[in-house]
Order: sequence, then structure tokens, then C-alpha cells
Amino acid sequence: MARMTQLSSPFLLGFDEVERALDRVARSADGYPPYNVERIDAGSDTPLRLRITLAVAGFTAEQLEIVLEEKELTIRGRQVDEDRNRVFLHRGIAARQFQRTFVLAEGMDVRGAELSNGLLSVDLVRPEPSRLAKRIEITSRP
Repeated sequence: MARMTQLSSPFLLGFDEVERALDRVARSADGYPPYNVERIDAGSDTPLRLRITLAVAGFTAEQLEIVLEEKELTIRGRQVDEDRNRVFLHRGIAARQFQRTFVLAEGMDVRGAELSNGLLSVDLVRPEPSRLAKRIEITSRP
């Protein structure tokens, strides 16, 4: 039996790929690293600006990767425990990997990323879309 979802409505046609992307994002969300998504207010005449900020303390820029593929923004962090000669009496800071994926709306553009004080900020902008209206001609058949 097929699973019914919000996007299964007969009025929403062609959203299969969106539903698959949302399923992938839901499966990858494990809570690490913590993040914020904020709207950057730049005035009423400017396009929508957003900033995603991830807490990535202990990661260097070389250990982080940001990839935009199709409409998915994926941020990965890979740390390797390079100094195996160290002896820890307590180990609370582990070398850890993560992957965090965000599904972007049509037209969203990644403007840049910055790593500062253990926080990775990714800036996004969505220019105001132009509104298109198209009249569809109706043909008659006898």
C-alpha cells in the first residue's frame, strides 16, 4: 500500500522529487552540529537574505566542505584523530564527522561562507522572482 503524505494531494502534481528530498533531509538530521537559520534584515527594497550558522568548534576550513547540488546544500565536516600517541585520562571532545543537508527553494543562491570563532556561516539570497502569467489557448474539436 502506498504511503499518503501532504504532497500526495491530487492538486499538487510533480512534487515527487521534493518529497524525496525532504525524506533525505529528515533521515540526515541527527542534531549535530547545532545550527541557526536567521533572516538578515537589509531593508524593504532588497531581496530575502538568510544565514545558516553551524557550531563547528574544532574544525578547520580544510576539514569542512560545502556542496550545492541541484537544490540541496550539503555541509560536511571530517575530522581525523591524527595524534594517536596522546593518552587521554578523559576524552569528551571526539574527532567526529557530520553531514547536514538543507533543501533550498527555487532561486535561492549561495553567496558565500565564513568560518570564524568556531562558527561556520553560509549566506543565502533569493532575488525577487519575476511574476509570469501565460494564457493557454483552448482548441475546439468538432
